[in-house]
Amino acid sequence: MTFLRSTALGLVAATAMMADIGGAAAQDIGVKNIVLVHGAWADGSGWRPIYEILKKDGYNVRIVQNPLTSLEDDVAATDRVLDRLDGPAILVGHSYGGAVITESGDHEKVVGLVYVEAFVPDVGESPFGLIPQDPAHPPPFDIGADGFAFFNEGAYVPGFADALPAADAEFMRDSQVPISLKGGSTPLTVAAWKDKPAWYQLAKGDLVIPPDAQKAMSGRAKATVQEVEGGHLAFIAHAAETAELIETAAKAAGK
Repeated sequence: MTFLRSTALGLVAATAMMADIGGAAAQDIGVKNIVLVHGAWADGSGWRPIYEILKKDGYNVRIVQNPLTSLEDDVAATDRVLDRLDGPAILVGHSYGGAVITESGDHEKVVGLVYVEAFVPDVGESPFGLIPQDPAHPPPFDIGADGFAFFNEGAYVPGFADALPAADAEFMRDSQVPISLKGGSTPLTVAAWKDKPAWYQLAKGDLVIPPDAQKAMSGRAKATVQEVEGGHLAFIAHAAETAELIETAAKAAGK
């Protein structure tokens, strides 16, 4: 009986110790809520590889589906997701999504901003206005009479999705969501990075937002910068590094 009692007590102690370890691990993740915001000519499915890593590591992840009809509509879509969360959140944006999180980042639940190959506008600036202008090489947009722009199909794979395997790049090209010129040209009224900490993933081979422009914007925002190889969708090609940057932000903002 003494042996059985000792064994039972040992199991109880081991279970309690494992619970303590699990509790400590849960606390170590920092801010638990992560909200991912896609950019133009894409949708939320591009976040799937990063979503799976973050979920496995214990985060509560939500993905915004921007309508891309106007900056105001996209900010409203992001705010709806934030409103439903319990507790603080890290807001993550890719490309045009960087403008959305810059405006939506003044939400009371947002405690940190992560930009991945993204625009980081200041008040009065628009995302399209931050694209370097070269009259000899205008942006490869196919603009309809309704004011919505597709990324030119011939340029999409080599210019926009060159970081991905060909089959994935072609699927994204054929499922792209057009953006309204109004949305891409609307000046921001808020620049949340002025008051909240920021992190930035810079793609050294980006053909949409040149690396020098990314460096200038991230520097202005005093962001912690992570550099990766690849083009404009490097955040998908380097999902592990992207997730690591987001988790770094979550842990830092949670202190």
